[in-house]
Amino acid sequence: MHLNAFVTENGPAVVVADDAGNPLSEVDAAAAAAPIRDALPGPVVAGDAGAQARDRGRPAAPLRPGKIVAVGLNYLDHVEESGMEAPSRPLLFAKFPSSVIGPADEIVVDRRVTERVDWEVELGVVIGTTMRDVPVAGALEHVFGYTVGNDVSARDVQFSDGQWVRRKSLDTFCPIGPCVVTADAIPDPQALRLRTKVNGEVVQDSSTAKMIFSVAEILAFCSESFTLDPGDLVLTGTPWGCGEFMTPKRSLNGGDVVEVSVEGIGLLRNPVREVGAV
Repeated sequence: MHLNAFVTENGPAVVVADDAGNPLSEVDAAAAAAPIRDALPGPVVAGDAGAQARDRGRPAAPLRPGKIVAVGLNYLDHVEESGMEAPSRPLLFAKFPSSVIGPADEIVVDRRVTERVDWEVELGVVIGTTMRDVPVAGALEHVFGYTVGNDVSARDVQFSDGQWVRRKSLDTFCPIGPCVVTADAIPDPQALRLRTKVNGEVVQDSSTAKMIFSVAEILAFCSESFTLDPGDLVLTGTPWGCGEFMTPKRSLNGGDVVEVSVEGIGLLRNPVREVGAV
């Protein structure tokens, strides 16, 4: 099943559809969305109302996560391009939920804050049931579904601050979508192709098979230290192809269009706008 959010004339709405895109009945839609209901951006609409929201609404972020936990340096090819050492355990950091935007929303680059803004395609994991101290073998049982994330990063802020939270959490720096796909539709999260295009040019092309730590290992590791709640979002790292590590370096500028995709979930397309330029 797919959960898509839309902004309609009556406010935000969430449509739960089958794999063919047909909205579910009211009863079935409510039951499907129930585990993460408090993290949805609006009420679930079904039947004809769901079809109307889908056809006339503007796509929106499908989730309002309570917290966003992200993993750095989780693909060996990205570790190698960055010149850093591979971590011996998942390297965690947080992104503020206020950084979330949806499909077609603008990534806003504030030139008063940053000059080097980078892209990072990631598989996003949506928690469905409370996790605390869960072993690897049972971790995927707590997953509600998956989404596409773009872990937009201000590289100059990262290196000047010496830590990652501010450069990862600037407003609009966490596009997610275009939907949440339920876990039953993704039998193996370690066998998904990821791609990024900037202005139509492929800059990242890899597979979740190349993760250093699997989705299950990441979730189990997180749950050893803190509780993961329904509706929380875990971003699982990005592969090679980030602009900061190209020769010469590349960064996002106003007028650019970034497209990130994950196999079996969809494509997330966001234009870039600059503000604060002198």
